[in-house]
Amino acid sequence: MLTDTHCHLDYGKFDEDRQAVIRRAKDAGLIRILVPGLDHKSSKDAVRLAESNPMIYAAVGFHPTDLEKFSEQTFGEVRELAKHPKVVAVGEIGLDYYWVEEKDKRGFQREALKRQLAFAEETNKPVIIHMREENDAWFGEASQDLLEIITKWQSGLRAQNNPLAERPGVFHSFNGNLETAQKALALNFYIGVTGPITYKNADEKRNIFSQLPLERLLIETDAPFLTPVPHRGKRNEPAFVAHIADKIAEIKSTTPQEVAAVTTSNAARLLSWGETVE
Repeated sequence: MLTDTHCHLDYGKFDEDRQAVIRRAKDAGLIRILVPGLDHKSSKDAVRLAESNPMIYAAVGFHPTDLEKFSEQTFGEVRELAKHPKVVAVGEIGLDYYWVEEKDKRGFQREALKRQLAFAEETNKPVIIHMREENDAWFGEASQDLLEIITKWQSGLRAQNNPLAERPGVFHSFNGNLETAQKALALNFYIGVTGPITYKNADEKRNIFSQLPLERLLIETDAPFLTPVPHRGKRNEPAFVAHIADKIAEIKSTTPQEVAAVTTSNAARLLSWGETVE
């Protein structure tokens, strides 16, 4: 049993064969797919997809590079969507300094993140965290700002004995250094592993993941992006999580079956969506 805990199945690149993509995912052993929102429209689309198939679930929120669409009205719409029973997380939220140079816009990213973290706390839903540095470095200003905000939020959860403190979220498609990963783990976050772990020049990335406990990893495609080897250069899709599981098994000197079982349990623990197939 496999899960894809991050797939943009609502994207137009899947319009012509979305149902075939879902069938291939099921044939590959997937039992759950999480579709995250990037703004109010894609959050609505994610919920509609979740309603259409029992193996699909949704997250709702505003991505840091889509905040031009963030307003009291659109945030209110997202808050309403979160009441849907198949919405299991708030996201994709976070900080992205790669595309945004202006200091005021970075400040708005931080404020929007804080508001969405508070929203997650209100709804008792874990968060899907996006983080990207200004120059795609392993560690920088975005990491520092994000960890500062997340640490303060987690401290508040713990002070209130909020159960969300035990499963606050996941650092999606992790691209930071080992120190950042360890700090995320100390805050009870999971770490998302995507296709680049299979790339030929990713030895440093593989070394980092080799030092992280399997019990804190999730596997994601981030489809249609970050296609793993041997399909690199083509559109990514949920069925390809099997290649990520294979690479993790190689790094951890275990079996793909063990990786699938543990990461599926991890996802069920974080997202409270169960491990059975309907």
